[in-house]
Amino acid sequence: QVHVVESGGGLVQAGGSLRLSCAASGYTFVSYTMGWFRQAPGKEREFVATIVWSGNGYTTTYYADSVEGRFTISSDDARATAYLQMNSLKPEDTAVYYCAFDESRLGLSRLRIGRYYDYWGQGTEVTVSS
Repeated sequence: QVHVVESGGGLVQAGGSLRLSCAASGYTFVSYTMGWFRQAPGKEREFVATIVWSGNGYTTTYYADSVEGRFTISSDDARATAYLQMNSLKPEDTAVYYCAFDESRLGLSRLRIGRYYDYWGQGTEVTVSS
């Protein structure tokens, strides 16, 4: 059973930065997709960013338009640990951030859709004050 744990949320002023971490354990990973989704109060869950690791050291990253250029996702490859560096934070980034993990390389048609990820963390809250 894969276990996913996030950390790193908190309160920050607008324009500030936070770094979220996510670790997946419980399986020997050959390849994976690990991403971040967020859900603000009263809103639906939305895709933030994801990274696809192909098992040969090659990774590909994808971002939502709303965070492109401000957020950076990276991974520790075979250790199945991902990081989301969030810079220039805005009040509209306030949400609970969830790490999602799948043991496969999700294709372009699926990697932005939460239901295709098999494992989820418990969520970590990010609050950006104006």
